[in-house]
Amino acid sequence: MLALRYTFPPHPRCPAVGLWGQLRMVSSSSSSSSTITAVDDDQLPVIRVPQQLQQKLKRGAGNQVAAVGLTLAKPGRLLIVGKRPQLNQHSGRIFGKFDQVPLVSKGWKHMKAAGDYFTINNTRTRPPALPGDQGEEEEEEERQKSSGKAPSFSSLGLCIELQDALDKMGISRPTTVQSQAIAALMRRKNILCAAETGSGKTLSYLLPLMHTLISERLVPTDADWTGPHGLVLVPSRELADQVCQVAQSLASNLNLNVQTVGGGRGLGNVKLTLSRGQIDLLISTPGILWKALKRDFISLRELTYLVLDEADTLFDASFVELLEGILNHTQIASNVSETHGVERKAQLVVTGATFPGGVGELLSKITDLGSITTIKSKGLHYLMPHVKQKFTKVKRADKLSELLQVLKQLAKRPEFGILVFCNNAATVNWLGYILEDHRIKHFRLQGNMVAEKRSSIFDTFQRGLVDVLLCTDIASRGLDTRRVEIVINYDFPPTLCDYIHRAGRVGRVGGKVLGTVISFVTHPWDVELVQKIEASARQKLMLPGMESKISEATTKIIAEL
Repeated sequence: MLALRYTFPPHPRCPAVGLWGQLRMVSSSSSSSSTITAVDDDQLPVIRVPQQLQQKLKRGAGNQVAAVGLTLAKPGRLLIVGKRPQLNQHSGRIFGKFDQVPLVSKGWKHMKAAGDYFTINNTRTRPPALPGDQGEEEEEEERQKSSGKAPSFSSLGLCIELQDALDKMGISRPTTVQSQAIAALMRRKNILCAAETGSGKTLSYLLPLMHTLISERLVPTDADWTGPHGLVLVPSRELADQVCQVAQSLASNLNLNVQTVGGGRGLGNVKLTLSRGQIDLLISTPGILWKALKRDFISLRELTYLVLDEADTLFDASFVELLEGILNHTQIASNVSETHGVERKAQLVVTGATFPGGVGELLSKITDLGSITTIKSKGLHYLMPHVKQKFTKVKRADKLSELLQVLKQLAKRPEFGILVFCNNAATVNWLGYILEDHRIKHFRLQGNMVAEKRSSIFDTFQRGLVDVLLCTDIASRGLDTRRVEIVINYDFPPTLCDYIHRAGRVGRVGGKVLGTVISFVTHPWDVELVQKIEASARQKLMLPGMESKISEATTKIIAEL
């Protein structure tokens, strides 16, 4: 039996209220109506609360409780923690449809808000991309294991050679996204895979691609043909090198020729690379591939597998014309039957964490949209629940001192990496000079650098030879940053999409730490984005304005597994 105690305050217009003294509210499952029982002075009167009202209070309605000044707070870990404790929120708090959502960042456009902060705590202990976590998902995974239905790479039909390669890489089981994507691709379907960063999308397309190359051992029908059987397009040279390393690790004992070409190497080197015998798998950036196609260095006539990785960037205005020109040189299958036989067409894979509105329009020019199966993860466009995210309102003049203070504190943990994001190359260079003055060892990575130098810098950072990397958003798309523990947004990103990608550099599958994102909030337009992020976190909703990009792009082709 639950008892709540309340003392009625004296009321000047109703002195009789004071005669009641103290009341006890006692819940009763058998009462159908509230009753007040008058008793002598030695015993308090009793109010019996009906069961229906109790359930309403537990669901968070709380109107009757608020009327008498009581608060029913659900126990549990704090989701939102800030400088002002009255605005903290427990992870179990649920807002009604018409409830007003309190925001720490509500008044941050005022100059006096400097110094205020709040943190969104992580509510999960590992990336949600892994099947099973706490609570119901873990129980479901145990049920699957006991019934023999837990997904594995062997159950997905991959050849034994690839399974051995995965064992050497220390990968024992597929992520949720990998299970769904590999199963669809093994059935020769075209897919659009929309999943959060760090969920293992690279292996999702590489494994079935290589399985096809191994099992069929394709031979060119044209003796003079120079071109790949499989093609992976990525937006940057750094990502191309990374995907190539993963592919070569898988193909080390498979007798497959894996090559990569990217900007900055010169057309002579590209021609030499493409002339080294039959290429089974080519990883390339759009610009250099388009130049090679125009000069007849390469042909895509017998392409059997086409992957557009980080499609949200490839379909951006800076790449879309190049991409359309490349797609016009390919033949994409419109149904499963066209992926077999002598005149087979290419199977299409489109992957990304977000999608701009022109995806469906462009894809409709090369294939039947009805042939594309969309795989969409449940966590897409939500804040990552396993990553702690802190937001601090600072004056523009104080940002540098705040950054130096954070970096000097984190210098005590040299085993993990730190990414510091800026919105432009000039800020990266300026910060670099400041860190040099303070003897903080670091590297810089920005788009104005020569491509070969950029690749060398990121490789050095990955190997742990330097722990602080100052960078622009060139490092936020697709790169493997499992050793990164801290992401610092020195400049707050201009869009929510950019925030998702930057935050996705920590808490990745296979990483040793969950990681933390620290953001400095300065300008009014920064505050507007932070308010959307905070409201989404408190209400446990998708970030606003993101779902429209998916639905606009894939309205005609969504067929979730």
